[in-house]
Amino acid sequence: MLRRTTLWVPGALLAAAAVAAVTPLRPAVAQEVFRTAEHDYRVRTVVEGLVNPWGLAFPPNGDLLVTERPGRLRIVRQGKLLPAPVSGVPAVLARGQGGLLDVAVHPDFASNRLVYLTFSKPTGERENGTTVVVRGTLANDQLTNVQEIFVAKSRGAPGHFGSRLAFDGKGHLFVSVGDRQVPPTGNLAAHPAQDLSNHHGKILRLFDDGRVPPDNPFVGREGALPEIWSYGHRNPQGLLIHPETGELWETEHGPQGGDELNLVKKGANYGWPVIGFGVNYVSGSAIHGSTTKEGMEQPKLVWVPSIATAGMLVYTGAAFPRWKGSVFVGGMAGEQLARVTLAGEKAELAEVLVRRKGRIRDVQQGPDGFIYLAIDDRASQPTAIIRLEPVARR
Repeated sequence: MLRRTTLWVPGALLAAAAVAAVTPLRPAVAQEVFRTAEHDYRVRTVVEGLVNPWGLAFPPNGDLLVTERPGRLRIVRQGKLLPAPVSGVPAVLARGQGGLLDVAVHPDFASNRLVYLTFSKPTGERENGTTVVVRGTLANDQLTNVQEIFVAKSRGAPGHFGSRLAFDGKGHLFVSVGDRQVPPTGNLAAHPAQDLSNHHGKILRLFDDGRVPPDNPFVGREGALPEIWSYGHRNPQGLLIHPETGELWETEHGPQGGDELNLVKKGANYGWPVIGFGVNYVSGSAIHGSTTKEGMEQPKLVWVPSIATAGMLVYTGAAFPRWKGSVFVGGMAGEQLARVTLAGEKAELAEVLVRRKGRIRDVQQGPDGFIYLAIDDRASQPTAIIRLEPVARR
């Protein structure tokens, strides 16, 4: 059976894009098994009882680090959630969509024990905070020597903080910052996401200690912030370095419609809000001048309607060998996990997994090769970390 969906790709509407449906099998055992185009899998709950889990990271010792948006960093060790949060995490502004957000471990964590966190930082009694990156040493379940290495120059509503992290393995750290929900009105080209003098709607490139690399595209340009790598983004909540190509890929929330998967290039403009595929909430009225404009990049894949794209990964494990190289994108409003295949710069939606298990905020591959998902909420059920495990076909 095939499920029909509607996707935009540059230059064409794939109105008849066929997406393989996930068909639940009914085994004798209580745990449900799902059949997909390439693999069968079951969904297992790892831990429950978390509060708004946002980011996941696996240090090389096999622990799982989880951020809770109210401001706690938690450790899952040998399948159990440790009762006490990690001490030493800075105070966060947990307001609206803000709070403690992403977590990442340094590529050389085994020797330097460095953990990186992003969060919305209090900036004044009446302010809604700004995106901040800190790093600290994690040892004995404590975070020490915490240093603030980046503070975004962005102001606005308590939302669209962006806030994903990605290391390129060459000493650089990429950081996403959202547009802070500044409404696109009047002159769209004057929107802060199009303005290089702030960090609204930007992807940033830093050294891993927060310094600015001298080969960043806007270093030395008058009126431009040197941290900026790309601009014209809305709310980037997925960010990764492709493990084979070294390319930077990103997902971002569109408005009502128009979530994007982008290949992020040095110095490029991704168009928000001048171009795009979404419309205004509720009214459905037009936002953008068009879907294309010279000098602005096109997304490699667009979800219409939106699924509220969040964390993402490129699968490299052995547990699901026929999924190697696939990109997995979490959907919150869509409560789904999208599997996307890449052929060079061409992206195509292959199938939709894990339906109706809750809002998938982050996606990470575990050392066991299983796919771990942070579920931000599940209706009346507790929030959780769940994982996909392979089931052999008979």
